[in-house]
Amino acid sequence: MSSSLAQAADIPPDVLAQTTTQEVLSILKKDKESLSDNPTRVYQLVEAKILPNFDFNRMTQLAVGKHWPRATAQQKQALVTEFRNLLVRTYSSSLLEFSNQAVEFKPMTIKPDDTDVTVHSEIRQPGSQPIPIDYSMYKTAFGWKVYDVAIDSVSLVTNYRASFSSTIRQSGIDGLIATLAAKSHSAKPAARPGS
Repeated sequence: MSSSLAQAADIPPDVLAQTTTQEVLSILKKDKESLSDNPTRVYQLVEAKILPNFDFNRMTQLAVGKHWPRATAQQKQALVTEFRNLLVRTYSSSLLEFSNQAVEFKPMTIKPDDTDVTVHSEIRQPGSQPIPIDYSMYKTAFGWKVYDVAIDSVSLVTNYRASFSSTIRQSGIDGLIATLAAKSHSAKPAARPGS
């Protein structure tokens, strides 16, 4: 294992989540105008800074639930790809709307043998109730990876599982892949007028 991989594997999950968030928010504040004018740059930011910390295979498997074993290897790969694309576009759209909010991470205690933890944070905005965001993370050979995000106590995986199951019942696994692809393309952030 290279030294950079060993170092990444040693970063505690709360530090990883906090460092990544702060880095992305500082880039957003600095480049807000140019990022708003060019949605592709937002996707690149999400791809480079955020996605390496997510396990999309596990997230997709959890979201597809009991239907996962029925999918062929090719369908599984397509599901992971389309779900990842949808989340990139959704996350990118959310980042563009981020302005004067602050993200606060809650202190956490982690034992050396813990392999599955939840990192708690809140988005604070003046004049509004804080919105809790919890990252479910597990330890891999490559460091801690996010496999679910709960926003205001609503799990992303659980939320998608109900709609995925419904789509699979109506139009099969290929129908879900097509639906995810369509949603992913409709979730593109629009360029600002005049750009």
